[in-house]
Amino acid sequence: MLKSLENTRERKKPKLIHPLFVRITHWINAFAAIAMLMSGLRIYNASPLYEFRFPPDVTLGGWLAGALAWHFAAMWLLVINGIAYLIYGTYTGHFIRRMLNIQPMAAYRNVKLEIKQLLIHGTGEYNLIQRVLYIVVIWDVIILFFSGLAMWKPVQLHKLAEIFGGYEGARHFHFYGMSVLVIFLFLHVSAAFAVKGTVQSMFTGRLSKAQQEKLDRR
Repeated sequence: MLKSLENTRERKKPKLIHPLFVRITHWINAFAAIAMLMSGLRIYNASPLYEFRFPPDVTLGGWLAGALAWHFAAMWLLVINGIAYLIYGTYTGHFIRRMLNIQPMAAYRNVKLEIKQLLIHGTGEYNLIQRVLYIVVIWDVIILFFSGLAMWKPVQLHKLAEIFGGYEGARHFHFYGMSVLVIFLFLHVSAAFAVKGTVQSMFTGRLSKAQQEKLDRR
């Protein structure tokens, strides 16, 4: 009888889907990415690539030196936090199990279903589209990091700058890499707010009661 009650309580307790470490690194990444984006817009305005500038209200740093300080601080925070996440994800199997477990033929057969299920978020599971997006954004951040270094020290790191086609090439890589990051953030935030309980789960680590009940009915 006692065992039965314990089992019932376990079933009623919402499932843990986001470990504490994942939640902490997620919010640190969010802060660093937004800080880099906003300070990057201010840096862009100081020497624009194209015939447009961003409104000062959406930039960070106030002036070029301040924006550069914010940008570098956020960059190292993002890199260190990202490395910690990759080490944790590889060691625990979280990264490989949830991100890299992509089966090409199954994905090809179910691509329409995957697109329809894109907005199903917050259950702790990632479909094909979500996995691809996360892998793309990881590589995008790597490109942003190295192109940023090439822009920062184009003489000292001239070999690195040459990979991007010189200083101007690195600027273009950095600009389009940041554009990819903006698109990812838009899709990520839209998906998170589209499904009730998703944002909450990134704070609590667990499914909401409604999500758990829906999962139990499957």
